[in-house]
Amino acid sequence: MQKFDAIRPFYDSEVNEALQNVIHHPMMKALMNFSFPDVEDDVWKEQLKKTHSIRDFQCNFIYQSVQKILEKSSEGLTTSGFEHLEKNTSYLFISNHRDILLDTTLLNAALFEHGFVMTASAIGDNLVKKTFLSILAKLNRNFLVLRGLTPREMLQSSKLLSEYIGQLLLHENRSVWIAQREGRTKDGNDATNPGVLKMLGMASDENNLMDYFKKIKIVPVSISYEYDPTDVLKMPQLMAEANNEIYIKEKNEDFMTILSGVMGQKKRIHIHVDKVLDTEIDTIVTENDNSNKQVQALAQVIDDAILSNYKLWPTNYIAYDIVNKTNTYSHLYTENEKSLFERRLEMRIDHDNPVALEGFLAMYANPVVNKLKYTHAL
Repeated sequence: MQKFDAIRPFYDSEVNEALQNVIHHPMMKALMNFSFPDVEDDVWKEQLKKTHSIRDFQCNFIYQSVQKILEKSSEGLTTSGFEHLEKNTSYLFISNHRDILLDTTLLNAALFEHGFVMTASAIGDNLVKKTFLSILAKLNRNFLVLRGLTPREMLQSSKLLSEYIGQLLLHENRSVWIAQREGRTKDGNDATNPGVLKMLGMASDENNLMDYFKKIKIVPVSISYEYDPTDVLKMPQLMAEANNEIYIKEKNEDFMTILSGVMGQKKRIHIHVDKVLDTEIDTIVTENDNSNKQVQALAQVIDDAILSNYKLWPTNYIAYDIVNKTNTYSHLYTENEKSLFERRLEMRIDHDNPVALEGFLAMYANPVVNKLKYTHAL
């Protein structure tokens, strides 16, 4: 067994066999019928049998799936900042995290459309327990982040993950996507966990960790959905936390969340990619004398980039005004948009439960609060 076999996606040489193994799976049929509604099953099956690389699978099949998702459950994807990137160059995209599957899938669709290197993407192994999902993840160039480990195992796993990410970026010219923290944001507050940066730095071959972070070309990414398709599914965990209870996931909960993310209504979606962090890292080194402080400062710089470039929608302003009982941002939304949001709130949340109501509104209002810290941005 090779060093990274436990976590890596398929090699291109393994792709065809993997596809042959799932070609008759009912979930593959469902995916293909959704993506190609006017195509006979025999036709896409023949095409899959001729597919021998991840890129071919992504470009010829999954890209079409993404277009169908956008067509059926959104009002379109817009992007900004891609002019900062260079062709044939690998980047480490560190992103806020709202949806299990879509955050990375939409970024890759945008990278593909702009002609840039697509990513290998981190995914928790808890999300791909089902065999079909595990194969589909590996066909989409996902690599595994192992969950539920002992501290000793966690250390070994983090080191392996770090080395694999370094291998992709520096030796295979492959971009990488990783979330700024473990798990999706449930309360609308996007914040980078310095532990993620420490994990990335474990593979450093530089005397100064910050030199390594410059070398791997960190690009902060902001993704925002006008409506979070899984907003109501995030409520049980928020409720448990509000009551100081430990939250235990239901069986199949992750799978249902993936489906809701894909099919739930999102309205408009925006992805912004920032510039590569470079001179910002020089400033961090100048202003902080030890490695720990430097990592904290880098997490803050990433947060600043993600929050200040986060695209706010009418839903965010409406929630902010409802929470604060003001009309401060009423010029940024219509009465119709407000009544639609209130209808969603009414249908999804028990109004006799103030904690649930507060949690749901905060999910949409907090991005406004966070962006206000960068007043020039509002």
